[in-house]
Amino acid sequence: MAETAGRASAAQAVYAVTKELILSGELVAGSLISEGEIAERVRVSRTPVREAFLRLESEELLALHPKRGAVVVPVPAGEAADVLELRQALEQAAAERIARDGLTARFERHLRELIERQRELAQAGDVDGFAAADEMFHRGIVEASGNRLAGRFYATLGDRQRRMSISALSPRPQRLSVLADEHETLLAHLVAGVAATFGQALRAHLAATHGSPAPSGDGR
Repeated sequence: MAETAGRASAAQAVYAVTKELILSGELVAGSLISEGEIAERVRVSRTPVREAFLRLESEELLALHPKRGAVVVPVPAGEAADVLELRQALEQAAAERIARDGLTARFERHLRELIERQRELAQAGDVDGFAAADEMFHRGIVEASGNRLAGRFYATLGDRQRRMSISALSPRPQRLSVLADEHETLLAHLVAGVAATFGQALRAHLAATHGSPAPSGDGR
């Protein structure tokens, strides 16, 4: 039993390290990695690496090629637009509920702290750290609405959202401070309870970073 637990722990460590390398962009899309390379990096045998690779394949981050290794899967064509469309819908719905019920002091404080953290990361030019804080901010908006189902679903977009942000921002780290300013504006709209204005600002915010999301059904 101890051996099984140890192998599971090793597989989890390999999974975490390899996934971080992919999401951070250190392993670029299309690059080939081998079990031996990762095993040496994490200092484990190849068995837990194989298990971790299978898990990452199920998450569509790796494509396994027997006797060759694994290839980092690029973001599929059209997926970015799908993610942006879902984010717009979920955050807009959250803003509408917040406009109705109000933004609690706890969540307002949490979102402000994240913006301050983003400003520090922007000054340091830390794109990876900023992308993580960016995901936490937008997820925090949905969680602030009190809709737990929406919050859990939004969390499932986190890996894709972070990978997209790093890809979009790495060539232009100067945009990090602008994003923090835009987050300040989004928060101001939430505090004021103006959901329609929030939706317009969010659409412009996402479009400036990732390209235009699909148009909303009501023309907002």
